Amino acid sequence: MNKKKLPSILILVVVIVFGLFIIIKNKKEDKYSNTYYNLGTINEITLYDITKKDGDRILKKCEAILKDIDDKMSSQIASSEISKINDNAGKNHVKVSDDTYYVIKESIKFSSMSNDTFDISVGPIIGLWGIGTESAKIPKEKEIKDNLTLVNYKDILLDDENHSVKLAKKNMKIDLGGIAKGYAADKIYEYLKEEKLERALINLGGNIYVLGNKENNQPFSIGVQDPTKPRGNSIGNIKVSNKSVVTSGIYERYFEKNNKIYHHMLDPHTGYPFDNNLSSVTIVSDKSIICDALSTTTFGLGIKDGLKLVESLDGVDAIFITKDKKIYLSSNLKNKFNLTDSSFNIVDK
Repeated sequence: MNKKKLPSILILVVVIVFGLFIIIKNKKEDKYSNTYYNLGTINEITLYDITKKDGDRILKKCEAILKDIDDKMSSQIASSEISKINDNAGKNHVKVSDDTYYVIKESIKFSSMSNDTFDISVGPIIGLWGIGTESAKIPKEKEIKDNLTLVNYKDILLDDENHSVKLAKKNMKIDLGGIAKGYAADKIYEYLKEEKLERALINLGGNIYVLGNKENNQPFSIGVQDPTKPRGNSIGNIKVSNKSVVTSGIYERYFEKNNKIYHHMLDPHTGYPFDNNLSSVTIVSDKSIICDALSTTTFGLGIKDGLKLVESLDGVDAIFITKDKKIYLSSNLKNKFNLTDSSFNIVDK
């Protein structure tokens, strides 16, 4: 079994992660950046036009924000609020922070709008597959069938008055891996605005959030990864300011067995990886939490229903890339996406 292992991520250039990379002009600028490892991935925050003293102070605060969210929301940290909720499944409500409660509530909202395609209660299925870990394997069919009875976002019980959460069934587990990075990017973006920064680049494991413009008031250029080639090869780009851009793709985390690739995006209805003709979906929006959740949601829904959902939402755009190199764009991106690889074709839907 040839596994794509998490440690290998650590040797990648940080700006080329999980489907997106930033095209930055080779020009000296007054900028300060730092990298962190939180939320299961490498993160980099870059600040522009700032003194070293302020840069160091602000980056330390950004690190604290990331650590706080990781400590609360990681299912891999035994003392996290998510782990406490999972440990009390079928037993008790667990009081959580405003941050965790908000993210869980937003997750349920995305589940309800997507025919359950996005479902944070898929935790038991994630554990069975172990994709992205040393123990990745194809579970037995009976294991999947038994654990699917534990997957239902409607069994996540919320108490708004006390900000507490209970999982209705024993052995249920929730996992915020498909939305927590987006929330963290939003929190850092808002903090940087409070600090009156005019330009910054937030990259949380591929969840990109751009504050302001680059030099000469030019927007940042975000390259969309070619899903058929090694990281760093783009099929095109979009120029954005004050936007988040997030991609979910089958090439991010996977393992291969018997010449078949099993990727990390699991269908809550079947317990197996989503099986359609898509290679990746990129979402563009003013909020990274929306991008994070919708990139997975629309991938699972497929092109027709995914585009329909995107077009129904204000301020949200999408790029769908299929395995046969076709590109489908939401209506607002048709004149904004710059295709640079002629082997791909934009479909006029």
